[in-house]
Amino acid sequence: MKYSANSVWENNDNYDVVVIGAGHAGCEAALASARLGLRTICFTVSVNSIALMPCNPNIGGSSKGHLVRELDALGGEMGKVIDRTFIQSKMLNKSKGPAVHSLRAQADKEEYSRAMRQVLQNQENLDIKQMEVTDILTENGKITGVQTYSGAIYKCKSVVLCTGTYLRARCIYGEVSMNTGPNGLQPAKYLTECLKSLGIKMYRFKTGTPARIDKNSVDYSKMEEQFGDKRVVPFSFTTDPEDVQIDQASCWLTYTNENTHQIIRENLDRSPLFSGMIEGTGPRYCPSIEDKVVKFADKKRHQVFIEPEGLHTNEVYIGGMSSSLPEDVQYKMYRSVPGLEHAKIVRNAYAIEYDCIDARQLRPTLEFKQISGLFSGGQFNGSSGYEEAAAQGLVAGINAALKVLGREQLVLDRSEAYIGVLIDDLVTKESHEPYRMMTSRAEYRLLLRQDNADQRLTEIGHRIGLINDDRLNKLHEKIGMIDEEIKRLERTHVGTTEPVQKVLRDHGSTELISGTTLAEMIRRPELSYEALESIDPDRRQLPEDVIDQININIKYAGYISRQLRQVEQFKKLEYKKIPEDIDYNEIKSLRIEAKQKLTEFKPASIGQASRISGVSPADISVLLVYLSAH
Repeated sequence: MKYSANSVWENNDNYDVVVIGAGHAGCEAALASARLGLRTICFTVSVNSIALMPCNPNIGGSSKGHLVRELDALGGEMGKVIDRTFIQSKMLNKSKGPAVHSLRAQADKEEYSRAMRQVLQNQENLDIKQMEVTDILTENGKITGVQTYSGAIYKCKSVVLCTGTYLRARCIYGEVSMNTGPNGLQPAKYLTECLKSLGIKMYRFKTGTPARIDKNSVDYSKMEEQFGDKRVVPFSFTTDPEDVQIDQASCWLTYTNENTHQIIRENLDRSPLFSGMIEGTGPRYCPSIEDKVVKFADKKRHQVFIEPEGLHTNEVYIGGMSSSLPEDVQYKMYRSVPGLEHAKIVRNAYAIEYDCIDARQLRPTLEFKQISGLFSGGQFNGSSGYEEAAAQGLVAGINAALKVLGREQLVLDRSEAYIGVLIDDLVTKESHEPYRMMTSRAEYRLLLRQDNADQRLTEIGHRIGLINDDRLNKLHEKIGMIDEEIKRLERTHVGTTEPVQKVLRDHGSTELISGTTLAEMIRRPELSYEALESIDPDRRQLPEDVIDQININIKYAGYISRQLRQVEQFKKLEYKKIPEDIDYNEIKSLRIEAKQKLTEFKPASIGQASRISGVSPADISVLLVYLSAH
């Protein structure tokens, strides 16, 4: 649907950067641009939808927690806001190695949105406007401005698209189909046609959400209580750990059963997912309960988490049971679960489908290859999740601002950050479903831990201009403490004295035959820096995060060294740039498929070219020979 305003007029408030959308991507993009000194305006279909959490109100989780901590290290806002508004927090995967440890916090949904909105409203250089953008204006392949539904034209130099799940959004459950955005909000109806006219390839994706029920209708006695961590770790490196030690809300665990599954199977013909009523492709890693029952038919039960939406609402979220089944079936299905026999639905579960793009049209900077000054971030790029959205929004907002400033743009590679893996996967690999970040996607995950995100990325955030000198100096002090203490432990020897042997016995460790260093003792799996306190009188008081780094760096030193050598090899290919004007058809030894794929996707480096489906190692060898000769 192409919209044409009755009267067009030019707004004289010229802006440097326009951000379209104020979800998690739009918030980070707008804040980054404004904080870099650019005059920025953020358009949203509803001011009430700023930083909305239409699905589960939690931040973090496996691999997603890494993204939030990296975003914070670069100067983003999400980590700070969740630290102020969480109601339960857990460090996941603690029984496994540090590479997969990941923070997850349940948010107070209303408080999170309100806190982020307040940050945006008080940000210098940033204006917020409730209005739908209908047209992107270009001239000779360059951004000149945007036009809104009211006919107003806003001149600008860069635009960041962060439309989330709002473009031609449609919410569906059973036979009910409504042209609305999430939570019944107004969709963005008109921008898709403009984007198509600019030659942008679009996809139709979908996601879903479970019902919200009244907590007073839940029988918690039939469920397992789930507590937060006794000692909470903050998301933001700037948050004082003592400020997040609060009384936490409980979550609850129950399970579906064979009766639940039978109800679903009997009504699959009424599910839009299976009847063909839904066009969009859904996320494989966050399936609906219908998908689970069909695809995992041998499983007798599935986990169901009952999680509060906030401290001042009776609504609770039924995690693990998203659905698009009809309302009457939803009642039967949910009430078949132990503890939910008398559940009262406040908001029905629904699926939402929306327009998004093939992200391979973007450069690693998240700028469209064919349109100078047009950037894109978030679920509009074909990803899923608040954290993935925020990370892309931050990078897109930074680069939109840096382009206006004429500065070198930010590209994080796969060895530097999960954000680098996320963006590289999106712009390089073909995807026909919403992309979700997972630890298994990161080749160098032992180096890209969530605990060392500040050491990896704060310098970059400072260079960009989003991290101040004080924060950088504090990081340098922290790194100094870690290095100094590790050196001391490496040169501090202990003998086979009774106090030393007692510590070893107490921790189930083999007694010493001869003297050793404290560092060697820490390398034992059953020992730690803390365990050796009684035999280490010279140690000084150190912060918890410094002690964590000492333990990890000593215990995993060999593995870390090996991965660093792998990164060196990776960098050689990543730094080998490919000229933008290269003609792959001239390279005679390249296979036809490789020529077609390389011409279509225009990789920026040999490393990126090697990750394109259809380009073989032999093709890369041919390309390297060609580049060395030219």
